[in-house]
Order: sequence, then structure tokens, then C-alpha cells
Amino acid sequence: QVQLVESGGGLVQAGGSLSLSCAASGRTFSWYVMGWFRQAPGKGREFVAAISRSGASTYYADSVKGRFTISRDNAKNTVNLQMNSVKPEDTAVYYCAAERSDLIGIVARLYDYWGQGTQVTVSS
Repeated sequence: QVQLVESGGGLVQAGGSLSLSCAASGRTFSWYVMGWFRQAPGKGREFVAAISRSGASTYYADSVKGRFTISRDNAKNTVNLQMNSVKPEDTAVYYCAAERSDLIGIVARLYDYWGQGTQVTVSS
């Protein structure tokens, strides 16, 4: 079992920045690909970014590429999402997820564990 707890959400103006963090506990953190997903009201869960087990590889959705940065610290069991130049369409509940795999996945059903989510609201 892996427990994931997100933090850092809140209200931010368009063009601003916000940093999300996810703390993991339980099994060995470095066994897991880590991802961030988001879900806006009335929409399905959408892939945002993911990072390989070592942190050497990352992958981003086109909608956030160049604006968001995912990183991880395996010594601290944390994964972060730095959100810059945010837009109103980034408004959603953001979820941290863990995938027991060697490969980065962008599909939600591939992930084994999920956090409870943190709300991000971008005002125009």
C-alpha cells in the first residue's frame, strides 16, 4: 500500500504560479512512476504530467508543456508540480498518483494509488 497526500492547492490569478506537493508513505517510493492528473467539474480525469522512477524522464500533456514542471525527491518521498503562467482552464482538482511500473503511463487506469486531491482555482 502507498498513501499519497497532496498539498499546495489554492486560489491564484491567471499568469501566476502555484506549487503542488505530494507526500508518499508506505512502500518504497522509488518503485513507482509518479503522475499528476486533474479533473475539472463535469469532465473526466485528465493526465497532466508524470515522472519516471529515477526522475530522469518526464512527460507532459500538451496543454501544460512549457508551463508546468514535475520533479521528485526519492530521499524525501515527495513529488512536486510547479505550475507557472497558469490559466483559468487549469482550474481543477489535482491528484497525485503512483504507478508500479518501469514505464511512464498517461492513462489513469494504469495507476495503482491515488491521493485525495487538492483544489486549484485560477481566476481571470
